Amino acid sequence: MSQLVDKPLIMANNMTDTITKPDMTTSNNAEPNNNVAGQSWFNRPIPGVKQQLTAPLSAVETEPSTKCSNCHSMITNTSLIFNSYVCPHCDHHLPMSARERLNWLLDQVNGELGQEFVAKDPLRFVDSKPYPARMAEAQEKTGESEALIVLYGKLRNLDVVTCAFDFRFMGGSMGSVVGDRFVQAAEKALEDKVPLVCFAASGGARMQEGLLSLMQMARTAAAIERLRIAGIPYIVVLTNPVYGGVTASLAMLGDIHLAEPKAMIGFAGKRVIEQTVRETLEEPFQRAEFLLEHGVVDEVVHRHQMIETIYRLLAKLSRMPNVDA
Repeated sequence: MSQLVDKPLIMANNMTDTITKPDMTTSNNAEPNNNVAGQSWFNRPIPGVKQQLTAPLSAVETEPSTKCSNCHSMITNTSLIFNSYVCPHCDHHLPMSARERLNWLLDQVNGELGQEFVAKDPLRFVDSKPYPARMAEAQEKTGESEALIVLYGKLRNLDVVTCAFDFRFMGGSMGSVVGDRFVQAAEKALEDKVPLVCFAASGGARMQEGLLSLMQMARTAAAIERLRIAGIPYIVVLTNPVYGGVTASLAMLGDIHLAEPKAMIGFAGKRVIEQTVRETLEEPFQRAEFLLEHGVVDEVVHRHQMIETIYRLLAKLSRMPNVDA
């Protein structure tokens, strides 16, 4: 009896003792023990709950992303910024805001022009909503006060005045303030004798200002003529899209006209022309490549080569030495 009591006490005190294999010589038909000799029953494999392995989330699922309008791929906003808003999958040129574009172009920004100009409502124009309400909505959406941004600074070693239309602001329409800012940019270029570069993206004149918006076509054309007489280079970059009164004035009066690939450029829209001539206009009608073939555009430039191309052209027009053509 004492032996039976002592054995559990020994096992309780020494939990690491192993269970010896029973004697198999007493019966030849006995089932073999599954435990390997010398294996502790505390170390036996215990079945547990199987964890389902899930794939780690991709960057598109964890970061703010944008869908490409051409191939419908999802691209992280960080990738777009580093790739100059060009889709890495299909090479489609996505739109850039005006301020992003000018900061992307300039190596150094020295100042901004035209922020003192504020749009009025002389016609008290109302369509589906009053004109001041539309302006307030566009300002809240874009964070800008108007559809044209003017910055001046340095492009490498060149002083330059730049301006860009923001299509998000009421379709980049040209009102009186847009005209004022462009004229001020031209006067700054004329005063400092530095080139002027304009990135055009607009739906045309702003109908809410009526005749006042149409007058900006003449004002901007007169300012460009003063640059031409003074021999100041003026380069226009046509982005997607450029239509209406902007095309009929400042966008087509440059010394050199560059365009981004597949940009839609024209005066009247494609559907309006089709209804007028009663013919179907197939692609690439009004595309940048179509206008290049017909002599309207001087060169179609990929966005990754745009800065280098603008600098090279301005350096040659400014007669800077040691710049390859």
